[in-house]
Amino acid sequence: MLDTNIVLSLLNSDTTLSEFLFNKDLYISFISELELLSYKKITIKEQKEIKSFLKELVVLNLNEGVKQNTIKLRKINGIKLPDAIIAASATWLNIPLITADKQLSKVKGVKIIHYSI
Repeated sequence: MLDTNIVLSLLNSDTTLSEFLFNKDLYISFISELELLSYKKITIKEQKEIKSFLKELVVLNLNEGVKQNTIKLRKINGIKLPDAIIAASATWLNIPLITADKQLSKVKGVKIIHYSI
Protein backbone atom coordinates (compact mmCIF):
# COMPACT_ATOMS: atom_id res chain seq x y z
CA MET A 1 0.00 0.00 0.00
CA LEU A 2 1.51 3.29 -1.10
CA ASP A 3 0.98 6.34 1.06
CA THR A 4 0.26 9.60 -0.74
CA ASN A 5 3.79 10.90 -0.14
CA ILE A 6 5.24 7.84 -1.85
CA VAL A 7 3.05 8.38 -4.92
CA LEU A 8 4.25 11.99 -5.05
CA SER A 9 7.86 10.79 -4.94
CA LEU A 10 7.19 8.38 -7.78
CA LEU A 11 5.54 11.13 -9.80
CA ASN A 12 8.66 13.23 -9.20
CA SER A 13 10.82 10.49 -10.75
CA ASP A 14 12.39 8.96 -7.64
CA THR A 15 14.45 6.26 -9.38
CA THR A 16 15.44 4.42 -6.19
CA LEU A 17 11.81 4.05 -5.22
CA SER A 18 10.78 3.14 -8.76
CA GLU A 19 13.38 0.36 -8.87
CA PHE A 20 12.29 -0.94 -5.46
CA LEU A 21 8.65 -1.14 -6.58
CA PHE A 22 9.31 -2.41 -10.11
CA ASN A 23 7.17 -5.43 -11.06
CA LYS A 24 5.19 -5.35 -7.81
CA ASP A 25 1.44 -5.13 -7.46
CA LEU A 26 0.81 -1.62 -6.17
CA TYR A 27 -2.18 -0.46 -4.19
CA ILE A 28 -3.37 2.87 -2.87
CA SER A 29 -6.33 3.84 -0.77
CA PHE A 30 -9.12 5.91 -2.27
CA ILE A 31 -8.02 8.52 0.30
CA SER A 32 -4.69 8.94 -1.49
CA GLU A 33 -6.50 9.23 -4.80
CA LEU A 34 -8.64 12.02 -3.35
CA GLU A 35 -5.64 13.76 -1.78
CA LEU A 36 -3.71 13.67 -5.04
CA LEU A 37 -6.51 14.92 -7.26
CA SER A 38 -7.97 17.54 -4.92
CA TYR A 39 -4.81 19.58 -4.39
CA LYS A 40 -5.89 23.20 -4.86
CA LYS A 41 -2.99 24.28 -7.09
CA ILE A 42 -2.91 21.22 -9.35
CA THR A 43 -2.48 22.01 -13.04
CA ILE A 44 -4.40 20.25 -15.80
CA LYS A 45 -1.14 18.63 -16.94
CA GLU A 46 -0.41 17.33 -13.42
CA GLN A 47 -3.96 16.06 -13.08
CA LYS A 48 -3.59 14.10 -16.32
CA GLU A 49 -0.26 12.66 -15.16
CA ILE A 50 -1.76 11.59 -11.84
CA LYS A 51 -4.80 9.99 -13.49
CA SER A 52 -2.55 8.14 -15.91
CA PHE A 53 -0.37 6.91 -13.03
CA LEU A 54 -3.42 5.83 -11.01
CA LYS A 55 -4.51 3.56 -13.86
CA GLU A 56 -1.39 1.48 -13.14
CA LEU A 57 -2.41 0.92 -9.50
CA VAL A 58 -5.21 -0.84 -7.68
CA VAL A 59 -7.32 1.71 -5.80
CA LEU A 60 -8.91 0.18 -2.72
CA ASN A 61 -12.29 1.68 -1.86
CA LEU A 62 -13.92 1.73 1.53
CA ASN A 63 -15.40 -1.57 2.71
CA GLU A 64 -16.55 -2.99 6.03
CA GLY A 65 -13.17 -4.55 6.84
CA VAL A 66 -11.34 -1.26 6.24
CA LYS A 67 -13.94 0.55 8.38
CA GLN A 68 -13.41 -1.81 11.31
CA ASN A 69 -9.61 -1.63 10.98
CA THR A 70 -9.81 2.17 10.84
CA ILE A 71 -11.80 2.31 14.06
CA LYS A 72 -9.33 0.02 15.81
CA LEU A 73 -6.25 1.90 14.59
CA ARG A 74 -7.65 5.30 15.56
CA LYS A 75 -8.52 4.05 19.04
CA ILE A 76 -5.09 2.51 19.59
CA ASN A 77 -2.93 5.17 17.93
CA GLY A 78 -4.96 8.38 17.89
CA ILE A 79 -3.99 9.19 14.30
CA LYS A 80 -5.84 11.42 11.83
CA LEU A 81 -8.76 9.81 10.03
CA PRO A 82 -7.21 9.89 6.51
CA ASP A 83 -4.00 8.28 7.81
CA ALA A 84 -6.02 5.71 9.72
CA ILE A 85 -7.99 4.76 6.60
CA ILE A 86 -4.81 4.38 4.54
CA ALA A 87 -3.15 2.27 7.25
CA ALA A 88 -6.32 0.23 7.75
CA SER A 89 -6.46 -0.46 4.03
CA ALA A 90 -2.96 -1.94 4.19
CA THR A 91 -3.86 -4.13 7.17
CA TRP A 92 -7.07 -5.29 5.46
CA LEU A 93 -5.00 -6.40 2.45
CA ASN A 94 -2.32 -7.82 4.77
CA ILE A 95 0.41 -5.87 3.01
CA PRO A 96 2.89 -3.30 4.30
CA LEU A 97 2.25 0.42 4.10
CA ILE A 98 5.11 2.21 2.38
CA THR A 99 5.36 5.75 3.72
CA ALA A 100 7.75 8.62 4.30
CA ASP A 101 5.59 9.92 7.15
CA LYS A 102 7.52 9.56 10.40
CA GLN A 103 4.31 9.66 12.47
CA LEU A 104 2.79 6.79 10.51
CA SER A 105 5.99 4.82 10.93
CA LYS A 106 5.21 4.60 14.65
CA VAL A 107 1.65 3.28 14.26
CA LYS A 108 1.07 0.03 16.15
CA GLY A 109 -0.73 -2.81 14.40
CA VAL A 110 0.45 -2.00 10.85
CA LYS A 111 3.35 -3.40 8.86
CA ILE A 112 5.32 -0.32 7.83
CA ILE A 113 8.14 0.22 5.38
CA HIS A 114 9.53 3.67 6.07
CA TYR A 115 11.12 5.40 3.11
CA SER A 116 13.29 8.47 3.63
CA ILE A 117 12.76 11.13 1.00
